[in-house]
Amino acid sequence: MTLESDVSDLWQRYDDDDVDAETATADDYDTLDAFLEGLEAGEIRAAEKRSGEWEANEWVKRGILLNFGLRATEARSYGGVDYHDVLPLRETGDLGERGTRNTPDGTTIRRGAYLGSDCIMMSPSFVNVGAYVGDGTLVDSCDTVGSCAQIGANVKLGANTLIGGVLEPVEDAPVIVEDGVSLGAGCRVTSGFVVGENTVVGENTLLSPRIPVYDLVAEEVIYGHLPPERRAFTRMVESSIGDHDLFAGGAYKPAVVAMDIEADTRDATKREEALRE
Repeated sequence: MTLESDVSDLWQRYDDDDVDAETATADDYDTLDAFLEGLEAGEIRAAEKRSGEWEANEWVKRGILLNFGLRATEARSYGGVDYHDVLPLRETGDLGERGTRNTPDGTTIRRGAYLGSDCIMMSPSFVNVGAYVGDGTLVDSCDTVGSCAQIGANVKLGANTLIGGVLEPVEDAPVIVEDGVSLGAGCRVTSGFVVGENTVVGENTLLSPRIPVYDLVAEEVIYGHLPPERRAFTRMVESSIGDHDLFAGGAYKPAVVAMDIEADTRDATKREEALRE
């Protein structure tokens, strides 16, 4: 038996209403604990890139849901703070062994989250269950990395950045931020959007599958992803609802413009990275 088969079997019993938080056995909880340990070690991931496309690992997302469905909410305490949750916070003793830093008073890492080597996590910030944060990545102040989000290596998440979580439906891939990406302060990435590697995104940009990306390199309008090696920022474009009588001066909607990344943009990003070393 493998962990995947154990989780899949437990999910089937849960889906058939044959097990709940009151009837789950010690063996069932051993499976859930082993599953969380696998996530925290980076051995299993909520999504992986296959043949150039990101795909959800449905059994992993079901395993996370099982940890909510088969555990009761408990009163807990960590670092002098009392809270109520089904999961405790993640133990962080292994982070220092890998050169990863998390500053005091507000860095919160839930069980089932992975942080790689040489990461920096500034206060306050939050990394949720199932999230994967690659080596050398900065999670800055007031950042949230949502459930199952996959963050690559050497990524910079600017202050007050939101990486949305996508736990359900289990077949949907989560938000993906590939290697070398830099997101400016205040960015929002939601609903399974994919940011291609080495792309630099301007401050306060909203990246969502519902918002068009005007890719001036390939000269096309795309949805749901930013190609690699782009410089992207928000612009307002005319909206069709501007024809309505209520909009005397016309109406506009947000869009994302993607251009070829320039050498000086790369240099500025590298200088910022050097300051963190």
